[in-house]
Amino acid sequence: MDEARARDVLAAADVLPGPARDARLLALGENAVFAAGDLVVKVGRDAELLDRARRELDVAVWLAEAGVPAVRAAEPKARLVEGHPVTVWHRLADSVRPADARDLAELLRVVHALPSPPFDLPPRELLGGVERWLRLAGDAIDPADAAYLRERRDGFAAAAAALTPHLPPGPIHGDALPRNVHVGPDGPVLVDLETFSADLREHDLVVMALSRDRYAFPARAYDSFTEAYGWDVREWDGCGVLRGARETASCAWVAQHAPSNPEALVEFRRRVASLRDGDETVRWFPF
Repeated sequence: MDEARARDVLAAADVLPGPARDARLLALGENAVFAAGDLVVKVGRDAELLDRARRELDVAVWLAEAGVPAVRAAEPKARLVEGHPVTVWHRLADSVRPADARDLAELLRVVHALPSPPFDLPPRELLGGVERWLRLAGDAIDPADAAYLRERRDGFAAAAAALTPHLPPGPIHGDALPRNVHVGPDGPVLVDLETFSADLREHDLVVMALSRDRYAFPARAYDSFTEAYGWDVREWDGCGVLRGARETASCAWVAQHAPSNPEALVEFRRRVASLRDGDETVRWFPF
């Protein structure tokens, strides 16, 4: 799904106060995210994401009832428009500063203290999207690389299932990065709730450890994260397994953009080569 297709779906959804062509594109990944007036609209890449979109709305209501600072839905139900899930959200006030690692850690402490919601959250299917992303990549990537990632996926899925956690399992954000925190006039709030899951809390912490090691996230900022949260997941002997699973998923995620974006293909090849070589020092670039 490119921007033009996403705008066509946005126009067909007819949820904005003005023309879809005037909406501002905020992000284009698994979802195209548009802003106009007081609303934000997310257009999912395909119909397979409809259940996830519905669950994200349920999570938003649950977090609101629990008093957790998070983005709020403007419509209670997801729509399926021309084969794409569409959800509508209240637009947050402009940020007053970038979110930092401490903001994220403090919100995670709140989330990790929550009991289970009154609806089912799935396990964190970190590797569940690998097959779909590789399918979307098609002939743009080397079939041998796709086969390699499938083999890694299967190995890490089995290893993750056998882990003994250090923290009590329960609700997690699932993609815990500072980019998923918005700091407005009233303080930090969580955004992008679609990966909320019920699983090992360590999943949320490994994300930042990997950011430190692969994406040049400053060591001092990482230390502020572990200090605010109260524990460093790298002390846990299962950290390498969850890290390897997330690296596998992150590599496959980039692959889906390769058919239409040459830069994505370059990044995919960088990532898969570093995995093949076992070189954990190769810098990956956010995409």
